[in-house]
Amino acid sequence: MSDMIQIARREVKMGFRNPWAYSFLILFCTFSLSLLLLNSQNLVEGYSGTTGSMLNLILYLLPLMTLFLGSFSLTSEKEDGSWQLLSTYPIGTMSFIVGKYLGLSIVLITIVAFGYGLMGVISGVIGNPLDTMTYLLFLAFSCGLVLLFLTLALFIGSLSRNRWQALTISVTVWFFAVIGWPTLLLSVLGLMPYLWVKPLLIILTLINPAELVRLFVVIKLGGGSILGPEYYRWVEWVQQPSGSWIFIGICLFWITFSILAVYAIWERGRSHG
Repeated sequence: MSDMIQIARREVKMGFRNPWAYSFLILFCTFSLSLLLLNSQNLVEGYSGTTGSMLNLILYLLPLMTLFLGSFSLTSEKEDGSWQLLSTYPIGTMSFIVGKYLGLSIVLITIVAFGYGLMGVISGVIGNPLDTMTYLLFLAFSCGLVLLFLTLALFIGSLSRNRWQALTISVTVWFFAVIGWPTLLLSVLGLMPYLWVKPLLIILTLINPAELVRLFVVIKLGGGSILGPEYYRWVEWVQQPSGSWIFIGICLFWITFSILAVYAIWERGRSHG
């Protein structure tokens, strides 16, 4: 446990010294203030064209930011020789991976919280507050994307040999998970027999963190009717009182499974030199 905390503290220090983190902080604050500007023109509340567009913009920005920072963190350990030095100490691989995950989560969620906090303070000062439920759902949406995509970033970083390789794989994963997902979904499901469509849709949605979090927040914002009849079951379970807890359980399972996969890859690399 103490090794894991030390790794996490080291990651937090390195993360806040990284100029990339401040570039993303400025970008995210600019984005948050644009949401405030929209709210001054029309109240941002529930699911609407405005909130849908804002969700899509968050969906483009945060996964890419998380994939870059997370994957570069692991590949830099290999390129700079830090991992070769750390591996001579009695530090367990699981402590290293979980410490990395916790440290990076703190850095990224701090960036997100600062952006939303700045927006909340300014909206309170100018007397144009955001709808509380919409504001909290946007914050939950952003944190969910960060925590889920960070495990993908560690997975990419553990497979990549250098930053360039990590950059290429990160952009590819981001493109398929965020930009190309609707087209990919339609083309795959269109080839399947009708009875396979719903089960396959559930499986494909569960393996894509961007789609999983987006569906949950859209339904919570009251936009479940736009999703179509294929998602009727999703609307039903998300809207029930235990829906949020089931969603958190799915996310925790996703994170745990992904970290175990990263551990297996990293441990194999450690034992084979």
